[in-house]
Amino acid sequence: MWPILILIALAVITLVIYNGLVQLKVRAESAWSDIDVQLKRRHDLVPNLVETVKGYATHEKGTFEAVVDARSRAMSAQGPASRAEAENMLTGALKSLFALAEAYPQLRAAENFGQLQQQLSGIEDAIQNARRYYNAVVRDLNTKIQQFPSNVIARAFGFREREFFEIGEGESAVPRVSF
Repeated sequence: MWPILILIALAVITLVIYNGLVQLKVRAESAWSDIDVQLKRRHDLVPNLVETVKGYATHEKGTFEAVVDARSRAMSAQGPASRAEAENMLTGALKSLFALAEAYPQLRAAENFGQLQQQLSGIEDAIQNARRYYNAVVRDLNTKIQQFPSNVIARAFGFREREFFEIGEGESAVPRVSF
């Protein structure tokens, strides 16, 4: 009788741990999807920014090409680490674009440019919030994968730790220009 009860208890414990791991895995996938959505919104906004600035600063071809190249790299990057690196490059290129805009008072005063800048600021905030949530879920999943006895279940069912989505030091600031 006792051996059967022990087996049932082990099966229930295994099931509870497995379901907890599945829940965290799904939450991590969902959180990464939220980051993807916000990054796509950011990528979609960049061409509008470039075109707006181009109208005022036509001779600054190098800056525009750098922004377009950084956007292209960010859109094609895969995985949290390479994605973060590419997004940091894009942030740097956008900072250069906004610094360029400082030299053109008529651009700074343009309503369209101001609206695009506000949209970018909102998107940057949303990316930061999505990144925080993703990293919190990944922390919980990775902890559960490493803790006993869930590490035994995780290993048996092929659960793997995930990478954090880290933004480089000094690159986490929203590219803002005050007018």
